[in-house]
Amino acid sequence: MTDSEQHPYVEWIASEARRPVLMDSDARDRIMAAVRAEPVPAAVPAWRRFLQPRVFHMSPAASSLLAAGLVGIGVLTGVTMSNRGGHSAEPPREVAVLPSQPPVSDTLVKFVFVAPQAQNVSLVGDFNEWDLAKTPMTRSGQSGLWTVVLPLSAGRHLYAFVVDGSSWVQDPSAPIAPDDGFGHANSVKLVVRGSSS
Repeated sequence: MTDSEQHPYVEWIASEARRPVLMDSDARDRIMAAVRAEPVPAAVPAWRRFLQPRVFHMSPAASSLLAAGLVGIGVLTGVTMSNRGGHSAEPPREVAVLPSQPPVSDTLVKFVFVAPQAQNVSLVGDFNEWDLAKTPMTRSGQSGLWTVVLPLSAGRHLYAFVVDGSSWVQDPSAPIAPDDGFGHANSVKLVVRGSSS
């Protein structure tokens, strides 16, 4: 549309809008004095600004993502709250408590070793973590017979005797297990529940 095709009222409005505005200096001073006489608005506390309603403009895709996120938060919060309240659909889980000590066995096993020249003998095995100090053997008189009685659980146990803290010796009266990978052959003891040996 060109200027010549416009309606006469539109042309008149456009010409008035283009005309410079002349203002009397006294009128300008009176207006500015009235503006300065108005009281300064009180400062709004910061917390009140957060409570005032606001308008947000979002695209449909952004509003869908926001709605999905809020639903997800609601679902997660609902699951957490239901678990706290004890009203969950799944049964409570039991926690397994591992014993701090090996189970006490009703099977007593007597170990005997002959070492007349030994100053001390210890029994080591998978039942005492191969610890020299855990199972010392006692000497029976001057015979050189060393003994100890232990409660053991049923099953296969590997063991050895340690003479004077340094010599590892297998039991000559028991079967020998394959090499343990450290250059030692250990003895094997098979324990049946309820038996004494």
